[in-house]
Amino acid sequence: MSGSDRFRPVRVVPFPNGELGIAWGDGHESFYGGHELRCACSCALCVDEGTGRKILRDETVPADVRPLDARPVGRYGVAIRWSDGHDTGIYTLDRLRALCGCASCTTARA
Repeated sequence: MSGSDRFRPVRVVPFPNGELGIAWGDGHESFYGGHELRCACSCALCVDEGTGRKILRDETVPADVRPLDARPVGRYGVAIRWSDGHDTGIYTLDRLRALCGCASCTTARA
């Protein structure tokens, strides 16, 4: 497996409990809470394209929002269709990996 493939998803699964799970090419597994991941969307509806300022107000996102499906976008990202109707964001693979909140990823970022 090449170095770049190590950080590509092998499997992306929206779980019924509202989480999104990703199995990465390097063997790592990440789990994201639906609300937190939806609030981290960086599309033009959620983040001002000119200033980079977040315009989505987290409190307007339903607490029980969940990913309905996820599909790859090229070799760089994942598009997620959300239960609140939102479906315009692309989460880059780098961003998804950076958002992983597991102990080993949190320690590696520190």
